Amino acid sequence: MHVDEQWVGVSSRYLGVEIVASILTAVVLCAICVPFILLQTWFGWPALGVAIVLSVVLLVLAPRRVRAIGYVLRADDLLFKRGIMWHRVVAVPYGRMQLIDINRGPVARALGLSELKFVTAAASTGVTIPGLPEQTADELRDRLVALAETRRVGL
Repeated sequence: MHVDEQWVGVSSRYLGVEIVASILTAVVLCAICVPFILLQTWFGWPALGVAIVLSVVLLVLAPRRVRAIGYVLRADDLLFKRGIMWHRVVAVPYGRMQLIDINRGPVARALGLSELKFVTAAASTGVTIPGLPEQTADELRDRLVALAETRRVGL
């Protein structure tokens, strides 16, 4: 990576999507514990305690997870990063992009956000950039399609 590269982060509104996902996870974790509490098993209440602690940790770390996501357009590829503990940095060469897909889930759509998904020949290099404003996602998709076409001509 070059020092002069400017990473572009996702929209701060994406935090809303992460919070909703964290709350839904918390509800599911707590709901799993309810039958064990009702059956009066010895681990029902401790499991609920663990579920609540995990839920709080997810909510507390949500802003940091959002800030850890970013991308940079370089001369020959797109560089994508994410992760707090397990950092993932992926370079996707423009010439290898086969499909650029825009997805808008219900919560993201309500917040005016999209996610951009890149499909390449190698399944392991699938990259998804969440939390992009809709217009930014559309413009980035068009730009990347054009870049991919110019790079593919030489193949």
